[in-house]
Amino acid sequence: MADELLKTVELGPAEARHSVIWLHGLGASGHDFEPIVPELGLPADSAVRFIFPHAPEQPVTLNGGLSMPAWYDIYGLTAGTPADEQGLDRAAGWIESLIDHEGERGVPPERLVLAGFSQGGALALHTGLRYASGLAGIMGLSTYLPLPDHLAQARAAANRGTPVFLAHGHHDPVLSHQLGVASRDALLALGYPVDWHDYPMEHQVCREEIDDIGRWLRRVLALSS
Repeated sequence: MADELLKTVELGPAEARHSVIWLHGLGASGHDFEPIVPELGLPADSAVRFIFPHAPEQPVTLNGGLSMPAWYDIYGLTAGTPADEQGLDRAAGWIESLIDHEGERGVPPERLVLAGFSQGGALALHTGLRYASGLAGIMGLSTYLPLPDHLAQARAAANRGTPVFLAHGHHDPVLSHQLGVASRDALLALGYPVDWHDYPMEHQVCREEIDDIGRWLRRVLALSS
């Protein structure tokens, strides 16, 4: 896996000026968020390439060791449960390779957004905040900040001012709203510019959220309206 790029779904022009790498949640695939792209309301001439990687299959402890598409192992979702730090770092390497590949295709990190939902959002935060070059933005939807106690030492200077979009449902039965709030507060305490949104929904994406994402992408990618 280290020697090859993840398989991906791509939408957008071959000659892109901007890129969004969007990571799916546990058990899903790169096709999961593909239908949202036309709903974002981005300008027709914005030349944004969307890249949706497929996570490899691996056993997940939380789900009884069942093998499924997963970015890393999850031991539990309650406070104090150990995190799969090795798995997070391994998966971050896969995503960094995709970012580097976009650079080779003509889209440097400062014109790239790293996004994700649920487990994919946790990996987006983990990877983006540690990435050595400055990104245009980092987006985490219905997610949490993994290894928050490590971030002060592990974070990269280049992304300390990178805009962060966080969104969460008030009624999320999978990752509680409070988990999202705690992640927001941890990032704010370290000085990150967090754009926080919450909605009356469960573990999902809603219309209002899609509109907010579209507006935020237009801003951080400096797209003409």
